[in-house]
Amino acid sequence: MQRILAIEDDSAVQRVLKRLFEPEGYSVDLAKDGTSGLELLRKMMPSALLLDLRLPDISGQELCRKITQVAPSLPIIVLTAKANLVDKVLLLELGACDYVTKPFSPRELLARVRAAVRRSTQGQSEDVFCFDDVTVNFPNVEVMRGGELVSLTAREFQTLKFLIQNQERVISREELLQKVWGYQNYPSTRTVDTHMLHLRHKLEREPANPLHFRTVHSVGYKFIA
Repeated sequence: MQRILAIEDDSAVQRVLKRLFEPEGYSVDLAKDGTSGLELLRKMMPSALLLDLRLPDISGQELCRKITQVAPSLPIIVLTAKANLVDKVLLLELGACDYVTKPFSPRELLARVRAAVRRSTQGQSEDVFCFDDVTVNFPNVEVMRGGELVSLTAREFQTLKFLIQNQERVISREELLQKVWGYQNYPSTRTVDTHMLHLRHKLEREPANPLHFRTVHSVGYKFIA
């Protein structure tokens, strides 16, 4: 299920958003201020974020900047009663992908969010991949977790990339050695186990109980986003 995070302090608008998106198969998380919104964002990466400009604790522009630092590929759709062209241009420059003026048409907002998620998903398949609070940028060979850079060795990154490209498929240790390491003979598979352990410690919330880097006993591993 795709997830929408709405940072909006108006309870009436919050109710409208839940009634609009939940029947369409989205799960909707709500935050009344920027601080709690950032906390929710770091706990679980949404498919798209709806951002009110007027919040009680932080300006919409500043929050947009912070969100872009944490999740550079996340689609941000700004909701605001202001229709100022300067604000619109500034927010787009800060990382927002769309701008909807209140009062908004529910059908239009739904269509804009769907389009933003679709564009983001298409982009992810080529350049950027997100799971949980982790963002993997393939061209830059860079991994961010909760907005902070994660240090991976070249081989750890190659292993992560191969797992993502083959997600939900069981991959044997021998295949990983052949495809990632280039080994044709397999004197030992403990190297693979060591790299998987490192990836779990760096990217899982609970390394001892991994959600993404799963062990398939007697066979190998499987990555689940």
